[in-house]
Amino acid sequence: MPGINMIVCCKQVPDPEAPPAVFKVVDNKMSLPPDVKPVIGQYEEFALEAALKIKDTIGGKITAISLGNNLIRDVIKKTLAVGSDELILLEDEAFEEGDSWATASALAAAIKKVGEYDIIFCGRQSSDWDTGQVGLGIAEILGLPAINLARKIEVSDGKARVERVIPDGYQVVEIALPAVITVTSELGALRYAALKGIMAAAKKQPVIWKPADLGLDPSQVGAAGRRSKLNKLFQPVKEAKCEIVEGETPTEAGANLAAKLREAKLL
Repeated sequence: MPGINMIVCCKQVPDPEAPPAVFKVVDNKMSLPPDVKPVIGQYEEFALEAALKIKDTIGGKITAISLGNNLIRDVIKKTLAVGSDELILLEDEAFEEGDSWATASALAAAIKKVGEYDIIFCGRQSSDWDTGQVGLGIAEILGLPAINLARKIEVSDGKARVERVIPDGYQVVEIALPAVITVTSELGALRYAALKGIMAAAKKQPVIWKPADLGLDPSQVGAAGRRSKLNKLFQPVKEAKCEIVEGETPTEAGANLAAKLREAKLL
């Protein structure tokens, strides 16, 4: 099926490579120093690479969609630089602090507005909250079949043949299009942007949609549209202590260790 339409949902997140020590919790919210720069989430990059591989093979159009507020253009335009054809930003203060439901609902509304799509790609999970719910939520809202944890996708005759990662290997699944596919790291890293792509992206402006453009009231998105409540966000306290178990001989040390483990009910 030549020339398929693909949508890739791309999230801007704080750089997950930043040292854990810089992440702080203040007033039940994550606080980051200004030197931690945003990036496109790593799993969203894998999803984008999946779409680009298909475009390389059979052609097609890729539309990247991102949701948030004050999105950094140099970050999110990376989607255009590597080969996406269009970039749509759901950008408004109302979109901030949504849960998985509010995010999936807004993205599904945007996908409906786009109208033409054969495959919707998402990362298996986001790099910040790691919930892994948005992609399958979009599928549920749009009434589409879905496959998660894809490591390889081939498209032909209105179907996708997907290698899906499972704990002891992978399984091959065939799915009729249109469908939602979430992508995992085994598919491979996102390609580097060529200079030509970077220059083209610099000239191209994203399409901006507000809640009203999607037929949504601000009360349906972001923090106002949440269906879950965050009761407490905290950094766990990790404590460790070490006790050296000795003995006159290795055999005695081993017996003493076994006694200690039984005492601690670990044996």
